[in-house]
Amino acid sequence: MTIEQMIESGALRLFEGGVIDGSVDTSLPLIALNAKRLNAKVAEGLSVRLVVAYTESCQSVVEIDIAQGASVEIVEVYLADSYANITINQAEDSQCKTLSALLSSSNATYTYQLNGRNASNTFDGLFIAIGADHATLNLTTRHLVSDCASRSLIKGVSADRATGEFHGLVYVAPDAQRTDAQQQNRNIELDNSHIVALPQLEIYADDVRCSHGSTVGYSDAEAIFYMRQRGISEADARRLQIEGFVQDVVSRCNVEPVCCLVAEAVTDKLSKI
Repeated sequence: MTIEQMIESGALRLFEGGVIDGSVDTSLPLIALNAKRLNAKVAEGLSVRLVVAYTESCQSVVEIDIAQGASVEIVEVYLADSYANITINQAEDSQCKTLSALLSSSNATYTYQLNGRNASNTFDGLFIAIGADHATLNLTTRHLVSDCASRSLIKGVSADRATGEFHGLVYVAPDAQRTDAQQQNRNIELDNSHIVALPQLEIYADDVRCSHGSTVGYSDAEAIFYMRQRGISEADARRLQIEGFVQDVVSRCNVEPVCCLVAEAVTDKLSKI
């Protein structure tokens, strides 16, 4: 089922921006489709599921303000070449969980600003670049006050002549004591493709727990050989291995029925390797 069909069937509710409060029916996931500009303010204590999807090329600016105690789960899917700039501001005790899947030649820039104590942020990102694709994911998480937590996991796959990029920054302000921040980036390069990975930490507080790591590797030749011994072709073995690599990111989607669409889109993209 396509996103347009989900909207027509009533599985998703169109959202064009504005204040999300008790007057807005949030029993269904809200969706912004190919929005060139989207501003959303999530009211205090509310729980919201928001899908931002790009099915046609566009340039997009998204800003989301999450009030005290509110919880927002975001799924962003790039199915067409797009350029998006996303800023998310979090107040005290707010929670934000994001899944971002770049499945085209897109450039996505995310900036999270943790402005209130005990705010928490989780980001799961994936880019798959094949052929002449150039996919770029930029992620900045700014810890501006004390006692906030963030975790990010980004996985990238490139094949043929494609280029993938991840630029990540965790910033910890001088007064942001007791920050807990983790950033992990894992990538697989295939063929003549190239992946650029640049994770960074910028820390100005002394009572923190922060870590980051990044790897760029290749497919597991031994595992592929093992599968080929059991009658699986080299192409299928490589595809299955890549599917396993990205599955732990895809499986973190909790916004039905968009999760199925993301999984199918990833499988379709990987079938071109």
